[in-house]
Amino acid sequence: MNRSARHAIAVPIAFAAAGLLGVKAVSASQTLSAEEIAQAVSDHSYQGSMLEPNSGFNEYYAPDGTIHGVDYKGEWTTRHGEMCFAYGQEPTCYAVSIDGPSMVLRQDGVIKGNGMLIQGNTVK
Repeated sequence: MNRSARHAIAVPIAFAAAGLLGVKAVSASQTLSAEEIAQAVSDHSYQGSMLEPNSGFNEYYAPDGTIHGVDYKGEWTTRHGEMCFAYGQEPTCYAVSIDGPSMVLRQDGVIKGNGMLIQGNTVK
């Protein structure tokens, strides 16, 4: 199967999966509003990693703005185009792009982290 045929099959499957997961598919180049980001991440777990080695994580973004990790807690907020994370200190904000269940975090245009959004709390 050539690349075009694989792409023609993979894209509809990815969008169908995003719909099943409750994640809105948005163009990676589109700037999301604070409300769109909040809607996409609220009541979802994010399984991913940052650029640093061994930085894999799984955290749940509760609708009340709290973050629940395996052995830590924090707070999340959104603003136009960004999601901010505070773990007992000043928040760190990242530009967010969401494409189906995939979420990428950037600072100054550089990818700092990426992962998958999963409906519900997988941290329990």
